[in-house]
Amino acid sequence: MKPRIISFCCRYCGYAGADLAGVSRIEYPPNLSIVRVPCSGRVTPLHVLDALNAGYDGVLVAGCHPGDCHFISGNRTCERRLRLLRDVLRRSGIDHRRIRFEWISASEANKFAEVVSEFTSDLVNRGEGV
Repeated sequence: MKPRIISFCCRYCGYAGADLAGVSRIEYPPNLSIVRVPCSGRVTPLHVLDALNAGYDGVLVAGCHPGDCHFISGNRTCERRLRLLRDVLRRSGIDHRRIRFEWISASEANKFAEVVSEFTSDLVNRGEGV
């Protein structure tokens, strides 16, 4: 199914929100592969570039809300890294909008589904993975 999206989800928040969406039978596009990580702060630009190089059309990173990170500042570290990576991609002529970072808590199943649906629509509208 196109576009192909990989999501790196924080174990405590993003992944729990995705799990709650599944358990609650909230529908979202099936084009998503989820990778559970201990903390969004563990996601490096290399992970994102490897995913894009492997053929994924978009990369979504779901981390804890500011102030709620179980590892104190991992979510802010990830946000900073991805912001810098997006700048590098933009300067290199690669569409930086293929990378998205979202704050999603364990109780935000609806938000998780909305983000995935919106990201999928954005990628389709830009012609990614068609």
